[in-house]
Amino acid sequence: MDLKALQHFIQVVDAGGFAKASHVACLTQPALSKAVRMLEEELDMVLLERGKRGTQIKLTAAGEVVYQHAQQLLTGRQALLHELDALRNLSGGSLKLGLAPLGSAELFAPVIAKFRQLYPKVDMQLLVRGGIEQTLALQKNEIELATGIIAFDGEFDGLRIRNDPMVVVVPKTHELASFKELQLTDLRALAQVMFEPEYALYELILDACNKAGFVPAEITRVSHADFGIALVAAGTGIMVLPQIIAERYRVDAVVNVPLASEDLRWELSLFWRKQQSLSFAAKAMIELVKQQLEQTSAD
Repeated sequence: MDLKALQHFIQVVDAGGFAKASHVACLTQPALSKAVRMLEEELDMVLLERGKRGTQIKLTAAGEVVYQHAQQLLTGRQALLHELDALRNLSGGSLKLGLAPLGSAELFAPVIAKFRQLYPKVDMQLLVRGGIEQTLALQKNEIELATGIIAFDGEFDGLRIRNDPMVVVVPKTHELASFKELQLTDLRALAQVMFEPEYALYELILDACNKAGFVPAEITRVSHADFGIALVAAGTGIMVLPQIIAERYRVDAVVNVPLASEDLRWELSLFWRKQQSLSFAAKAMIELVKQQLEQTSAD
């Protein structure tokens, strides 16, 4: 059913006839009459009682029903266009962003602050989740964008934000503290402080240790880097961390020794599902991240 025909029908009814409605619709009377007649033919019902020339038209019972619903349809169309325009101009809408617990404060806080400054009317929800939970949330459409460690494949695409070397956090009094560089095999017999299994970094480090021919002798699991480093300082074990994170939470009682491993690096990304249609807000966030990356590269 043509919404334009419904609009012309409403104009005729509101004006009380075709002559007056022609001025409102900017159409000739024959054109208006044809539009209403075609609508009647489509519905196979008479909608208007047409009296003598110059007399006011009247709605039939069917016309009353069509008139009421036509008003609702046109009002709904206007509301639809208004909401789409708000989304397009980012004067409304929402963005659900999944943030990895590790590294988000250092790398994404400035971008998020910039987004809030530019688009204050967008309802942004920040959901802190581990790496495994991030991918599941994307697959369930609970979030649009996520940050974390992931391999881009047929399902996910994104932007590489950071490729950081790893360091081994050791107590200052430990014999390894004097080393300029460490190999993974140097950690073979040492107790390790590691993140919980839901963190992608846990699997990353565990896989690297397995490839080096060993399983960590003893693992103490934590959910926060600062607490993990505090445990290292207290003598619980050593901890393998991305350099940027280790430096952020460094304390006097520990030393960060570079880890010589090209395979074990921390690659943080902003990613999304390829088959998902992204909102205007999500696309705006991606553009801000791209600008941040370009500025960082220029610096």
